[in-house]
Amino acid sequence: MNNSSRRDLPSPFELVRRHNLGLKKSLGQNFLIDDTHLARIADAADLTPTDTVLEIGPGLGALTRHLAERAGRVVAVELDERLIPILQEQFAHQPHVAFVHADILEVDPAGLLQRRSAKTQRHNTQYAIRNTQYKVVANLPYYITSAVVRHILESPQPPTLAVLLVQREVAQRMVAQPGEMSLLAVSVQFYARPRTVRRVPAGAFLPRPKVDSSVVRLDVRPRPAIADLPPAGFFRIVRAGFGQRRKQLRNSLSAGLRCSKEQADGWLNAAGIDPRRRAETLSLPEWGALARIVNVVCR
Repeated sequence: MNNSSRRDLPSPFELVRRHNLGLKKSLGQNFLIDDTHLARIADAADLTPTDTVLEIGPGLGALTRHLAERAGRVVAVELDERLIPILQEQFAHQPHVAFVHADILEVDPAGLLQRRSAKTQRHNTQYAIRNTQYKVVANLPYYITSAVVRHILESPQPPTLAVLLVQREVAQRMVAQPGEMSLLAVSVQFYARPRTVRRVPAGAFLPRPKVDSSVVRLDVRPRPAIADLPPAGFFRIVRAGFGQRRKQLRNSLSAGLRCSKEQADGWLNAAGIDPRRRAETLSLPEWGALARIVNVVCR
């Protein structure tokens, strides 16, 4: 789709009026409508005509239009069933764009793309899937951001990168460094290299949310940052460490792993970590060193 044809499509305001849509707070429906920010989000994904994009939460299709201009194939997953026919009508003449009514947390992302490929290929072989690689672009409702991020990064076939529009505070937590780490930061950085792309003010949305947002790009690692440990074993230790975040690690590990403080002290000292430190101060390599020791002892 070229820029002129995109301008011919109805705006989100027009679609809301035309279909008498009441936007649902329960679904976190705050649609980004500022075209400059929409274009920058699509640009951040470095899309080419050979790319397949999974868009999560297309809403009224404002971002989908930009993705469709750049990518060879777009599959958009929308939870609000009312929006599917509206989206299908807008993109009826773009066979490389498809819409699915589903809860992203209930489906396998890569599996969803593979199931949709046959129909796409029949329309135009230019958009045939040549491999299983894909990218994710999403305007995520604030209340499910962490769950969706974990779901896509932990899936059997994760994307090569994800560009996410999230609450500004959540973006800051994703890219945090030791001293301000959280369970979310460790989870994201275990699987990907995150960076903040741009800030998006609340006024760029319909309706206007109470807080600003940020665009975060996650470049997914070919292998997890701590590749020699099973993720379940690694995160068992991390969750215990953050279980009582304001307490010293010796106390939070003792409570989370149901061991004595003396035993926790021994593990931490063996990993070269002062037992008096707090979970937010540890780096990923330090969590890895601790998890290796605990997992060997507790097999």
